[in-house]
Amino acid sequence: MLQQLEKLSAFIGNTPLISLRNTNTPLWAKLEYNNFSGSSKDRAGYSIIYNGIKAGHINEDTTIIASSSGNLAIAVASICKMLDLKFIPVIDPNINSAYEALLNILSYKVVKITERDHTGGYLLTRIDTVNRLHTTIENSFIADQYGDPNNYKGYYGLTKEILACPEPIDYVFVAVSSSGAITGISSSIKAERPDIKIVGVDVEGSVIFNAPPVKRYISGIGASQVPPIIENALIDDVVILSQTDIVKGCLELLNEQVIFAGASSGAVYLAAKNYFRQQSFPKPPNSLLVFPDKGHSYLDTIYNPEWAAQLAHKLQSATVA
Repeated sequence: MLQQLEKLSAFIGNTPLISLRNTNTPLWAKLEYNNFSGSSKDRAGYSIIYNGIKAGHINEDTTIIASSSGNLAIAVASICKMLDLKFIPVIDPNINSAYEALLNILSYKVVKITERDHTGGYLLTRIDTVNRLHTTIENSFIADQYGDPNNYKGYYGLTKEILACPEPIDYVFVAVSSSGAITGISSSIKAERPDIKIVGVDVEGSVIFNAPPVKRYISGIGASQVPPIIENALIDDVVILSQTDIVKGCLELLNEQVIFAGASSGAVYLAAKNYFRQQSFPKPPNSLLVFPDKGHSYLDTIYNPEWAAQLAHKLQSATVA
């Protein structure tokens, strides 16, 4: 299986790097949606499965199980399909309909939970369901994006690509969820260039940076628990955006840069623009923004004006209440 999987590595990484236009300070974008299955999670999924096979935890008869809000599930499903492995993703109602439809095609079985956990999110219920399935399915393996160090180790290659930027990078902006990307990038980039500042971008209601939990409606950013692997991250600053700001960031990214990307990309774009407007620097710093995925799976949410209006109303009503 390893030989077959190694052939896939040629289609993961070395994603395009572009210079964004008409910004107050130089911004570079790493277009991670050009990976094999369409997101940066290909790096994590490949690393977790590859090392699981190498360690003898996965064989031809193993069933892979994973909790995911979308991209990790798509990445692992694609890899498992190629290796003829059974895959069971555990998803929740916040998943985009396009991802859910694709997972139903790629996976052995899809488990969709509907019960919110005590934080108002679904993550903890998803994780409990994964653990229950693991105890009941013989020869099963959890593709654990929250605790497996092979998640963040999968992003070491991205650090090498960042350091190869035509201009020396001063800041890197990364959205957080399972926190594999920010942990892998920060821990490896600081070993090479400790002067580079790492800025994490999160959403209100996420508890990753010890903020109070709030019901969230946008998938792919934030979490209902602090991911264990983030203790290995080296983060210099954090920007926390509202859910409506993330919608705004996605629309601005599309209108200003003609980049049709997902929630995390819009969040990172808006965070970086505002970050440098609010501070003064003797010389405009060069910043790299990680854009994890495309916007197609957000057509019925973030890019749907009716949904965005409903989101604003829900959030306003919650604030008044």
